[in-house]
Amino acid sequence: MTSSAGPPKGETPTARQKRVWEQMAPGYDKQIALFEKIWFAGGREWLGRRAHGRVLEVAIGTGRNLPHYPSDTSLTGIELSPAMLAIARERAADLDRPVELREGDAEDLPFGDASFDTVVCALSLCSIPDPGAAIAEMYRVLVPGGTLLLVDHIGSSWRPIRAAQWLLERMTIRAGGEHFTRRQLPLVLNAGFQIAETERLKAGTVERILARKPSLTETDA
Repeated sequence: MTSSAGPPKGETPTARQKRVWEQMAPGYDKQIALFEKIWFAGGREWLGRRAHGRVLEVAIGTGRNLPHYPSDTSLTGIELSPAMLAIARERAADLDRPVELREGDAEDLPFGDASFDTVVCALSLCSIPDPGAAIAEMYRVLVPGGTLLLVDHIGSSWRPIRAAQWLLERMTIRAGGEHFTRRQLPLVLNAGFQIAETERLKAGTVERILARKPSLTETDA
């Protein structure tokens, strides 16, 4: 999926990810389509059915979730790669879907506290350099009682598959910062979220998470 060459000397992890996604942007939609059909089928629809109110999509990429959001939601998307954002803008225009799209880093979201009712992140925490920091930022920008929705590939619950994923990571982490054995659920819990819904699919390699930020009443209790 990415070049086998290592990152330039002195390049930060975030700068590397930006470079990688800039390079991948032109072919990303074609590349991911087959994986979505076989591996992540139904994931984007699952996210869309659960999103509500003011929605922030972190690492929106080329905007592949846009067709699935309810018409009464207010959408904002943030993305590290300007090239990916340009494609997302074209998709939003084709759908005639109003959406605020901004360039920015998932680990340092340019929004105030309690700005959104729903935060979505799909197939991106696998490559964000510090996923714990990103999830903490998602918690910060959610209103009390707000909803976090995640879909991502994770380390398999089957040992032989997980071993193969670990071997694959030896190449993909170096080439493009992509991890296959990460799991986001512990990070979501560590950030203070309450898990409302979770399921693992495809031999435990795909996980969907619906979590909520505690309400003010629950926080004060």
